[in-house]
Amino acid sequence: MPSNDVRTLLHAAVPTAVAGAVAAAISGGVAGGKGALGAVVATIVVILFMGIGLMVLQRTARSLPHLFQAMGLMLYTAQLLLLFIFVAAFKNTTLFNPKAFALTLVATTLVWIGAQARAHMKAKILYVEPESDQGDKPKNTGAQT
Repeated sequence: MPSNDVRTLLHAAVPTAVAGAVAAAISGGVAGGKGALGAVVATIVVILFMGIGLMVLQRTARSLPHLFQAMGLMLYTAQLLLLFIFVAAFKNTTLFNPKAFALTLVATTLVWIGAQARAHMKAKILYVEPESDQGDKPKNTGAQT
């Protein structure tokens, strides 16, 4: 994985994990252990979903650049729908506090999107290939004629 991709992933995942830890502390104080567990599960779900989505999007950008924008829109729509499905699936669970889960899911998703946008704006990614010293001359393969 190229260093820009890893940097973008870290710049999005770390603030999301921090927001999840804060949400777990607040949920633990308000709703007890089940609230903290719901916040931790939500944070893990967001980091996994968004991290996998970022990797898919980066791979698409390299292999099919003409589909990048459409793929990005489709991917974010699919991610949000999957997150809504998770909220609906765990709405009546007794394993953890569903309200803490849902609120943390929304909050950490917003933190991820904001951090990813910030990381992309700060990244110094070349959008034009720089000229080489040799110009457009073919490379010397070592064979002499």
